[in-house]
Amino acid sequence: LLLLLGGSGSPGTTPPPRPPWAEEQGPGPEGTPWGTVRYEAVKKHLGAVGALSKQYWQYLACKVWQEGCEEGEKQREREGETGPILSWGFPLIGRDYLEILSSWYCSFGKCCETGDCRIINNITGLAADLSGQLHGQHLAKKVVVRAVQGFLQSPQPQKALVLSFHGWSGTGKNFVARMVANHLYRDGLKSDCVRVFVSLLHFPHHNYVDSYKVQLQRQISETLQRCGQPLLIFDEAEKLHSSLLDAIRPFLAQDDSKGQVDQQRPIFLFLSNLGGNTINEVALDFWRAGRAREEISLELLEQRLRQELQDAAENSYAHSHLLRENLIDFVVPFLPLEYQHVKLCARDAFVARGLPYTEATLDKVAQMMVFVPKEEKLFSAQGCKSVPQRINYFLP
Repeated sequence: LLLLLGGSGSPGTTPPPRPPWAEEQGPGPEGTPWGTVRYEAVKKHLGAVGALSKQYWQYLACKVWQEGCEEGEKQREREGETGPILSWGFPLIGRDYLEILSSWYCSFGKCCETGDCRIINNITGLAADLSGQLHGQHLAKKVVVRAVQGFLQSPQPQKALVLSFHGWSGTGKNFVARMVANHLYRDGLKSDCVRVFVSLLHFPHHNYVDSYKVQLQRQISETLQRCGQPLLIFDEAEKLHSSLLDAIRPFLAQDDSKGQVDQQRPIFLFLSNLGGNTINEVALDFWRAGRAREEISLELLEQRLRQELQDAAENSYAHSHLLRENLIDFVVPFLPLEYQHVKLCARDAFVARGLPYTEATLDKVAQMMVFVPKEEKLFSAQGCKSVPQRINYFLP
């Protein structure tokens, strides 16, 4: 209170600096103590903040709870008031507080038409979660973080970022795609900037491929117009018809436009089971040679994967020319998961549900999974896909 009124704590002490509103008031009326002038100024602005808080609470409450808002509007109309509940008739300091409160409110709701205000690009969180929750995938962790971070930090990207995830089912492809969405957008997969296409769900009949092609191009264009940094995920990409992949191709190609103010930064993720056998063969060879799986390099696997995908002439994924025209920036291999990784997935499942567990319980969950090849029984045939359901067997 002494600071607000301009008083001093004890005789001889230097008074604190005057706040901005003290200068706005100017000299007080003749004979009026300077402290009284400052008191009136503080009182005025505190009143504005109080009124703002009341009005803003009404506005927020009507957004969350609709009951009673209509009667309030009718009452205001009878009293001759018009316009929205939230008025701008506050002093300047009130407007400053309004901007702060609006930012706070926007952290819970959608406050812009484009969806760009919901972009967070939390690369640090993405790296931390991949490190702690993605097991047995040292290549995917490094490639995804570096690729996304470099793309977002690029001053003028020349094309979309295109990542193609390959590996057996249950190795973490969908898990990583969901994690990317959660750390780039506040609303995750529910964001207006994110579109997910599942081949057999969205494009089930080849007889309607021409119609699908038109719809797909329109949906991608709308997403690009709505958001400057869209994320488009294509699950089961190996089952996409070649015409659909050709429809996607123009959005991945080189951008020759120069001097654009609002540079688009689209990110495309293709998830495919293709190449899983090749990845597993390399991992098995390393194991048989007594070498750690962490020694497997991206260069080795990516080269073999690209060759396999381009040679698969009967496969629609290879017909898309995406690989042949170098439109895919990184082919990301997901290694098969071993026994120790399945145990870690089981631990995460127990923790996520707040359930107690022991090492013996984790071993029992892992032992319920099927492991291949038949001789070595080294890799989980389903990865970690069914682990969350398996722990139900151990619940009381």
